[in-house]
Amino acid sequence: MPLADLLAPEAIFPMLRASSKKQALQELAHHASVLMGRDQREIFETLLQRERLGSTGVGNGIAIPHGKLPGLTKLFGLFARLEKPIDFESLDGAPVDLVFLLLAPEAAGADHLKALARVARMLRDPDVVERLSATRAAASTQPLLAAAPPSNAPCGARQARLKPSRSKGTNQRRAPPPE
Repeated sequence: MPLADLLAPEAIFPMLRASSKKQALQELAHHASVLMGRDQREIFETLLQRERLGSTGVGNGIAIPHGKLPGLTKLFGLFARLEKPIDFESLDGAPVDLVFLLLAPEAAGADHLKALARVARMLRDPDVVERLSATRAAASTQPLLAAAPPSNAPCGARQARLKPSRSKGTNQRRAPPPE
């Protein structure tokens, strides 16, 4: 499934302000509710419920919050580049600045998983991620997302671009578990 089918040009926010994970999810839910004509609280609660299962911060500054909504008829995507990286309780402890929200119908099953996999593959490509991080306008971001080829790049490919933070602990990488 091409990302262009999930992501309308008006669903791209290249400078979203949020100072925390909760605020980011609220902002994403707000923008999604406006674009979808759905209840903001319902979207926010769906995202929070999913986050309680485990963080959707997948590492290397990327988060893919997602959930299923009753009555939704098709997959919906929204992309945001955060104005400043935030703690998202990511698997690697790195702050997040690129967020791709994915909402699916309750019965989406395989389509939901395929869309999640497509987004994850796209965001593993270090060239795509670098360009998304540098872009400040929705008009420039949309073609990058729509045309991004699938990638086999390792998830750690973005680490070279992350800069140390002044905040204590936000640029720390977790050590692999001992064998």
